[in-house]
Amino acid sequence: MYRPALLACLLLAAALPSVAGAGTPTPQQQRMAECSAKNKGLKGEAYKDAQRTCLGAHPASATAVATPQQRMTRCNADASARHLSGDARKTFMSDCLRTH
Repeated sequence: MYRPALLACLLLAAALPSVAGAGTPTPQQQRMAECSAKNKGLKGEAYKDAQRTCLGAHPASATAVATPQQRMTRCNADASARHLSGDARKTFMSDCLRTH
């Protein structure tokens, strides 16, 4: 009989720290809020398209450090877009990964 109440108390206690930290939005949440405010009044697909365009237009935060996987993905996409292969691709990837 006490187990459900104890379980509920434990779950509530575990959730409190995450709720307390909810006051500081992440940069992504800030961008989403800005775009949402900008596109207020639009509905359906028009809203989705406007949000997608707005969120895509925001450059990545200069203070955020890209992880090695993110750098590799970005450089790989750039190399593919330039249709590089062989030694040219290796050189480009090396330079790209060093600069990003």
